[in-house]
Amino acid sequence: MTGDTITHQAGQTTVRPTVTPSWAARELGLKRGEFDLAVMLGRIRTVGEAPGGQRRVTRGEIDRVRGGEGCLEALREGVRAVGTTEGAELMDITTARFTRLARAGFLTPVKWYLNRYRTVVWLYLAEELQHFAASELNAALLTGRLPESMRGRLEEGQDLRARNWRGRHAGFLLRQSEDAWERVAVMASLLDPVQIAEIVRDPYERAYLNRLKPAPRNSHGGPESPGARIVERITTADDPDEIRWLRSSLLIGLVQARAQRPAPRPAPRTDHEPSSHATEWTAPGDTVAVEEPPRGLLKWLRRRKP
Repeated sequence: MTGDTITHQAGQTTVRPTVTPSWAARELGLKRGEFDLAVMLGRIRTVGEAPGGQRRVTRGEIDRVRGGEGCLEALREGVRAVGTTEGAELMDITTARFTRLARAGFLTPVKWYLNRYRTVVWLYLAEELQHFAASELNAALLTGRLPESMRGRLEEGQDLRARNWRGRHAGFLLRQSEDAWERVAVMASLLDPVQIAEIVRDPYERAYLNRLKPAPRNSHGGPESPGARIVERITTADDPDEIRWLRSSLLIGLVQARAQRPAPRPAPRTDHEPSSHATEWTAPGDTVAVEEPPRGLLKWLRRRKP
């Protein structure tokens, strides 16, 4: 339920109690989806204790968010997510125009889910839509005929909703990542396995990145199920410019992560005898005792030597 985060201030050690995200959401009276969006948008701060571990919320942060009168209501309004129909109503435009603006990249989804018919439902921040509609710079996009260049790209099938969501999601994950290897894992999570293997040649580094990859929140059945394939298409980069940026960022991140510490790999064996036991894994700096073969096997091997 609660844990302790140790911090050091002016040479003194203080204890900072923390709680899990679920516990914090209940204390703040937020739905878990509202809480997660608040964290993503930086309106609720979390702390991490170890690479790949669950992030937690301090008691002090809960008190800060509660603040004065009306703070929680303002927070809920700031994280309100709406679909196409409600979003179009907020902007006073048709759903068709709303969808075209989103496909063209003017409106960025904040989250998504698959409905019972395996159709992707995109959600947008109500606050952002209202600001977009209120800006005089966007008035021409809300009424009248859309620019010809935009219409041409849309007719060719342009749809930037998934790419823009990935960019937003990656930015959130990178802001949450305080470890160099975690940041590399964020980049790797948006590339397909073939591209990762081309860049990360060391199998132990790839295994470590797989362990640190952020867990997908939209899981639908087994890896080969129709729902899982839709999720994979949305969460995997497919735009050439996006892929180039991710690959270059992954390469730079690897250099920084390797300089910080090597990826965990099997501990070197201290004997030269064959063993059928599985090799134990260790992180840098750890020591692992390696089991010796049974005495009977050693005697048999000695008798076999000429």
